[in-house]
Formats: sequence, C-alpha cells, structure tokens
Amino acid sequence: MTEGILGKKLGMTQVFGEAGSRAVTAIEAGPCTVTQVKTADKDGYRAMQLGFGEMKTRKSASKEKATNRFRYTREFPLDEGQAAEPGQKIDVSLFKAGDMVDITGISRGKGFAGGVKRYHFRGGPKTHGQSDRWRAPGSVGSNTSPGRVFKGLRMAGHMGHERVTISNLEVVEADPARNLLFVKGAVPGMTNGLVLIRKSKRGKK
Repeated sequence: MTEGILGKKLGMTQVFGEAGSRAVTAIEAGPCTVTQVKTADKDGYRAMQLGFGEMKTRKSASKEKATNRFRYTREFPLDEGQAAEPGQKIDVSLFKAGDMVDITGISRGKGFAGGVKRYHFRGGPKTHGQSDRWRAPGSVGSNTSPGRVFKGLRMAGHMGHERVTISNLEVVEADPARNLLFVKGAVPGMTNGLVLIRKSKRGKK
C-alpha cells in the first residue's frame, strides 16, 4: 500500500486538549480510488495513480474511463513489497495521531512583486538624497567582464503560485468517519486547493 493520499485544504482552526489550544489545518483527505497501477515490466517503474474529487460534468457511463471520473489524478511511487489494485479505496485511516507527514501544495499567488517583498531585500539608504531609492534592488550586473546579468538573479517578478512542500508536520487527529485530517500548523495552498499528503521518511526532528 502507498504511503500517500490526495486531499483538499479546508482552512485553519483550533483543537483543544490537555496542553491547551493548538492551531491546526483541516484537510478533507480522500477517499481516493486507485485508477491505474504502473509496473516495472510495462512502464519501467512502480507506481499507483490515485483519483480524487468528482468531475462537475461527466460523460455517459459507457464511454467513460476510470481516470475521467475524477477531477484530480496524481501518482505515488510504490516500493518493493507494496502492492495495489485498480478500484481499491484509500481513506484517511492511513494516518493516525502522532504521525509525521510531508504536505505538498501550490502556494498562494501574489502577482507581480518587487525585490523587497519577494526576496526580503533590505532596500537602499533612507537619507543622503536617496529618498526615491528605498525599495530599489540596486546594481544587478557586473562591470566589463562578464558585463551581463546572470540568469536566475533575484529580481522583481511573479511571486507565489509555486509547488511548495512542508516536511515533518504532525498529525493531531484523523477522523475516518468524516474524511478529515487535522495537521499541526499551516499548510501551503489556497482554501479548497489540492494537497498531496505523504508519510514523512525523515522522522521527527
């Protein structure tokens, strides 16, 4: 069985326990369906494809493929000894309280941003005639040699909307009856955005 599942970020809330309140992120994790299994003989690697979320518009049942029934499909690798069958259901019971997970999502897009907001540049001096250069990036190029701007230089541009993974998040509670997973702390992505949840292999720090 794989060690991952697809889910939808619902938002942040609080969970109260003996140690007090804890800020958690609520995730609708699964249920997911195995739509395809990749084998080393046929595909060159071992993996399983999971489907999550129903499509808003669906084709007739006779013309419909298994992968077309779901809004999202993602692959999870299968290690030696792990097996899966098409049509198999995977739900949030895969996790329990105390597990450490890695969660991947698409970060919130912030549009065009300057160097101070995007990369936390300090900005220019606030005196000596520099009142119009407070948030300017400064020099971006070299002198005669090489005499050009290097590719990848940190400059103003599109900020956010990137694939982000946060490792070693603690599972506070798993509720299979409601398909809910409560994870300590913040999770990348927008509300109702797709997230990939995997069991962490690094262990607790």
